Amino acid sequence: MLATLLVGLTISIFQVATQIQEITLSYVPKIVTAGTMLIILGPWMVSQLTSFATELYLLIPQLGR
Repeated sequence: MLATLLVGLTISIFQVATQIQEITLSYVPKIVTAGTMLIILGPWMVSQLTSFATELYLLIPQLGR
């Protein structure tokens, strides 16, 4: 999200400086950035989620005591 925020801020500053008010100029780079970050960080996020779920399921028997 931080990368998308930085790209959006950069595009907004560019639009203010050049007075270009094209809507797609702000959306397309943010979507591309978000997709790129998902491709790069996706495997790490899935492994973190998997390890969290595994630990959570292993704790279930201890909750019944």
